[in-house]
Parts: sequence; C-alpha cells; structure tokens
Amino acid sequence: MLHDAPAVLPGIPLGDLPLELGTQVRVIRAQVGPLTALHHAPDGPPTGTVLIVPGFTGSKEDHRLLLPELARRGWDAWSFSQRGQGDSSGPDLPTSYGMDLLAGDVEEVARAVLGAAGGRLHLIGHSFGGLVARAAAIAYPERFASLTLLCSGPHGWAGRNADDRAALLANPHIDLWRLRNPERAHLDDLDLSPDDAFLRLRAELTHPDQLVAAIDHLADPTDRTAELAATGLRTAVVHGENDDAWPQDWQRTMAARLGAPVRVVPATGHCPNEEDPAVTAQILDELLRA
Repeated sequence: MLHDAPAVLPGIPLGDLPLELGTQVRVIRAQVGPLTALHHAPDGPPTGTVLIVPGFTGSKEDHRLLLPELARRGWDAWSFSQRGQGDSSGPDLPTSYGMDLLAGDVEEVARAVLGAAGGRLHLIGHSFGGLVARAAAIAYPERFASLTLLCSGPHGWAGRNADDRAALLANPHIDLWRLRNPERAHLDDLDLSPDDAFLRLRAELTHPDQLVAAIDHLADPTDRTAELAATGLRTAVVHGENDDAWPQDWQRTMAARLGAPVRVVPATGHCPNEEDPAVTAQILDELLRA
C-alpha cells in the first residue's frame, strides 16, 4: 500500500565540500526520521527523474559531482543518504537496518522526490547501494521506470569486510575512518586534506550499527537476480574499467541473466561517479534514454 509522499524541506550542507551552483541540500521527513538529500534540477523541463542510492561508508555527497552532469543532460537528479549514513537519521537497534527497511526507505524517498506529480523514476544503486536498490525494485516495481546497478554485483561472499566488522564491534565509540587511519586520527582538520576532513566528519556521524549491518548484507551470498528479472523492470549494469570491489565477471554474468546492457566507464575504478562524472553521466544518459 503506497501512502502520501513525505515532505521535502530545505537542508544545510554536511561539512565544507563545495557544491556546484544549483545543487541544493534537502531533508525528507521519512518514517525513520529525517533523511538528507542532494538535488540538482535541469534548466528546463526534465526528461525524467533519477534517484541514486549510495554505497558502504557512503552518503549523498558521493554523487555531488554526478548530479549536475545529469542535470545538464536534462535529468532531475537526486541522491540521498540512507538511514544511519552521515547526517541522516540512524536508529540505535541493529535490527533497524534490515534490507526490507532499507528498501522501504528508497520507495519512500522516491515518493517524496516525485511529490504531487507522481509517476515513476529511474533508480541507480552504487555498490552496496545496488543491493538496496535491487531490493526496492523487487518490492516496489511499480514505483520505478528502470534500475541501473553501478559497480554492484549479484550477491556478496562470506568474510567480506570482516576486519572492519571486528574493529567496529571491538571499538564501539571510535568511527571507522579513525580505525582505518590511526596515525591521522587526532590531527586537526587543517592538517588534513579537505576530502579527508569530510570523510572523518561523515564517519563520526555515521551510525556503527548501519555499518555492521551493511557489512553483513555485503557478505550475504543470496542471489536475487532471478527475482529482479521476474519484475520485468528495465535494468542496466555499469562499472569502472578497473573496478575491483566486485568481480567484473560476476557483474557481466548478472547482466546476461537480466538481459541488461553492460557499459564500462574507461579509466575509472569502483567510483566512476567521482573519478569521471562527466563520462559516467553521458553513459547513464544514453542508457536511460534508450
């Protein structure tokens, strides 16, 4: 049962990373609490609406360079921080990060983004966000016009990110950035690069239960490709030429099972959205218009 769209309100930026002129911070009043988003509208009437779901340790800011590029190509472009990521609301119970709840957030944000206009949007999930976006597409296929899996595979594998999981559980009051960068953990922000200062701030705000749950999802070997294919939803697979976070042959096999096109972003790794946002946007634009 789909309910009325939640309210979308103005927000404030997280940290000091620059946002391109025209990129706006938004807050979505979701059932879990406020979820933060970035929005970049096209200059004229939109070709359609795109919503991007970020990955493990990520947030809406991972796509701050990609959104303007999509908007320049006519798309009403959005990304949001999932529950527990960055400055989005994060429940304290580990059970609050089940895949069905994460998928429900995506559907709720999609309704908010579409607002009174209703209709459907194009969903893009990056890495772990691809698992969440896939679950949303399976649960709510009527909400989406298409699904693009960006550097994301069909399933996880046992032991993935096990060191991070153990470190988080053993140090519940230390954020993951500091655990990964102990030699720089206590430096002043001015002694860090702007990117590292932002990453540390985001890690401080990210809920540890969200990270542990995401690791468990990434280690889950359950393959839901057949369920996704059964929805009949248009799908596409995109990855960086040098993506090594998910086996590329898995991504290609998954695409074949879905009957989906595969596009490769040249000279990029696991984050083409940040490494070459212009080419990534061009590839996404071509796929979504196909």
